[in-house]
Amino acid sequence: MDTLEQPNLTRNAALLPDTGEPGFGVYVHWPFCAAKCPYCDFNSHVRHQPVDQERFTAAFLKEMASMRQLSGPKTVTSVFLGGGTPSLMNPSTVSAILDGIAREWHMPDGIEITMEANPSSVEAERFRGYRAAGVNRVSLGVQALNDRDLKFLGRLHDVADAMKAIKLARDIFPRMSFDLIYARPKQTVEEWERELRQAISYAVDHLSLYQLTIEEGTPFFGLHKAGKLIVPDDDQSALLYEATQEITASEGMPAYEVSNHARPGAESRHNLTYWRYGDYAGIGPGAHGRLTRGSAKLATATERKPEAWLDLVERDGHGVLEQEQLGYDEQADELLLMGLRLTEGVDLARWQQLSGRDPDPKREEFLLEHGFIERIGNSRLRCTPSGMLILDSVVADLAC
Repeated sequence: MDTLEQPNLTRNAALLPDTGEPGFGVYVHWPFCAAKCPYCDFNSHVRHQPVDQERFTAAFLKEMASMRQLSGPKTVTSVFLGGGTPSLMNPSTVSAILDGIAREWHMPDGIEITMEANPSSVEAERFRGYRAAGVNRVSLGVQALNDRDLKFLGRLHDVADAMKAIKLARDIFPRMSFDLIYARPKQTVEEWERELRQAISYAVDHLSLYQLTIEEGTPFFGLHKAGKLIVPDDDQSALLYEATQEITASEGMPAYEVSNHARPGAESRHNLTYWRYGDYAGIGPGAHGRLTRGSAKLATATERKPEAWLDLVERDGHGVLEQEQLGYDEQADELLLMGLRLTEGVDLARWQQLSGRDPDPKREEFLLEHGFIERIGNSRLRCTPSGMLILDSVVADLAC
């Protein structure tokens, strides 16, 4: 087994507190999975031959150098190793990636460094290797706490594997989160309430709870279109969502974002960077980024196919296929779209500075009167719980 004998003591410093600022994150996408889940439309790929990790590591480091040229000097506030299944990486690969980030940008001790992991790929020795490399937060793709639904969701683990992974994560990492998917076929509110309370009893400080969505291009999409997969209707989904909010709040893990719940101080720093509309460098196949350059924000997107991305990086130093300069109006819309997902809401002064205007008074009054939004003093605007149920409509109204 590929492990690291000595821990990286600087990266294992106490976690820095959340300053409330948007920050600068680095996202690294590992695109490979052991199997493709039927609901998943993420950029993930199955390979039946071993992946050349040394070659991909060298490419990640090359693309980092290119992103550093685009971003300029920055202080990293979080790192996220996502996928795919990053827990298929060797610990030495993770260590080399983190070392590369530290070379390209200023990387203070104690920042949040998260890795996604699947319970089926969890081993204690490998987890300890990731911890030694500097990972201080793990996010487990548990998805369900009964074997029937795990099989339906195409997961390679069972509940026993999930429990083992949760225990290991709690023992080895300072912070741990896991994901569940609800609004599954025939799922009742009572069943979900029991499962959610069970999950909270296992969780340390953070849960990500997503409604099952049917995404075009997935096997579930074809089954749903053919009438062979029936998911809860809008009314039932709303009841499940409301039960989720009530139970997590009563158990001390309220929502801080539409689908994310945490004990105070345990919110995901990296995801807050997205939702607060901070900058982030996206590295790896299919990764997206947002980098401020002067008065504009540069949106980047890389080649999605892993081998094609690898060839581009080795030839050109990066796999970026799209670079778009976002103007003030586009930035204002993105700020609104992301910020209204948060219970802390949107910084109105920042939105007004980008958009050059105040919210339309008639539209705002309508949303206020119907209880979909509320003001927090004079500085912030946020969705109410009712508004979160129709978030896309609220954003569309305010952005006009």
